[in-house]
Amino acid sequence: MSALTALTLTSARAALDKREFSARELTDAHIEAAEAARPLNALVAETFDLARERADAADKRLTAGEGGLLEGMPLAIKDLYCTKGVHSAACSHILDGFKPTYESTVTANLWREGAVMMGKANMDEFAMGSANVTSYYGNVINPWQRQGDNKPLVPGGSSGGSAAAVAARIALAATGTDTGGSIRQPAAFCGLVGLKPTYGRCSRWGIIAFASSLDQAGPLTRSVEDAALMLQVMAGHDAKDSTSVNTPVPDYRAELNGDVQGLRVGVPAEYRLDDMPEEIEALWRRGIDWYKDAGAEIVDISLPHTKYSLPTYYIVAPAECSSNLARYDGVRYGLREADDDLTHMYERSRAKGFGPEVQRRIMIGTYVLSAGYYDAYYLKAQKLRTLIARDFSQAFEKVDVVLTPTAPSAAFAIGEKMDDPIAMYLNDVFTVPASMAGLPGISVPAGLSSEGLPLGLQLLGQPFDEARLLNAARFMEIAAEFTATPSGLGGGTS
Repeated sequence: MSALTALTLTSARAALDKREFSARELTDAHIEAAEAARPLNALVAETFDLARERADAADKRLTAGEGGLLEGMPLAIKDLYCTKGVHSAACSHILDGFKPTYESTVTANLWREGAVMMGKANMDEFAMGSANVTSYYGNVINPWQRQGDNKPLVPGGSSGGSAAAVAARIALAATGTDTGGSIRQPAAFCGLVGLKPTYGRCSRWGIIAFASSLDQAGPLTRSVEDAALMLQVMAGHDAKDSTSVNTPVPDYRAELNGDVQGLRVGVPAEYRLDDMPEEIEALWRRGIDWYKDAGAEIVDISLPHTKYSLPTYYIVAPAECSSNLARYDGVRYGLREADDDLTHMYERSRAKGFGPEVQRRIMIGTYVLSAGYYDAYYLKAQKLRTLIARDFSQAFEKVDVVLTPTAPSAAFAIGEKMDDPIAMYLNDVFTVPASMAGLPGISVPAGLSSEGLPLGLQLLGQPFDEARLLNAARFMEIAAEFTATPSGLGGGTS
């Protein structure tokens, strides 16, 4: 493994300032790593020539003392982000070959600070999935493997390509999106830090929509400090996005002292599932002890409507997906299956363009929005969503952050849950509640499973209180001392 690809984002940026190596050398090292890691299928579009151009431009700015916060940093960009002149298809056949004439606000913010794009990261089609197995371009393989077992594992989803790219050292960091856990769950599966900001903290403009009231951009990184740096650049008010909140973006890294003395940490009873693996429960208890020993106050809390989060989510999200994806009809853009009859053309284009999981969710969403079922399902789900958010509001009167597991298991083998959508949906059982409430959440690698796979713990914070959330996460990162790397990188899980 190249020493350059083993760096964190912040350490690489500091080394560039000292001119220990050039941005071009850093980029070339990551290109070499990406070429070697192609069997993982983490990138659906490689932009290596563009990366070299931007790296050369970064070197000129660094020489002139004009480097930005991410100057020369190689990043992977989830295929959900529109990037000007570069493949942006949400990993769906219906948008295959689409190259936008515009740039998403978040990626524009990254380029403004000098970041370098390595390519577009694979993902579940239209961000619908928890394993990165629904992509039109094929599944992504997790660079981690079970001890003594070479079965390929899922990287989590929907931001599985982004997670695999960072874990495999193809990029120093990556962008993801989180609708119901699509940053945090793959971060846990790949041994990374995954941050979902507060809804409205990062602009959604130029991000292909799945569920507009839930989608939120965020970073996947190898350290909490890197997540803080990425969020500082990605976040900010955007007049083009009506859901973007006009509130100042603090210097998140400046508040990372790791001091949790007096921090009130909530532990929700409802997250203790009957069938939760003992190793997940044990890791959670260990996390609680870390905070207690450091002087934090552990507070037992109740979030009584948690049990309704998953069914509520799988009504609200498909309903919004049904509405958002109605625009893909074979007329205005995207795939068109020609037919003399207009209705047949719509049907054929959408049937061929959308994969099975997307079709399933469109049909669910259309059903719950239809006459006769709107009140029974969609309206009731919206009322429950309000109650879920109220549970958190009441809890945060007593606590500063909430500590839970990130996922109910470690990464599983590709194909293990393919035939059972409900089992797949249950991967999001710990992440969905915060998404329904629009809260910030972060997953931190905190230990290894009995099979040598990474396990994450999740912290949830109050709206727009990412600074305190990140500092609490920084403490957990220090306490966990997680240094394992995927065995294929010359590291190990021992």
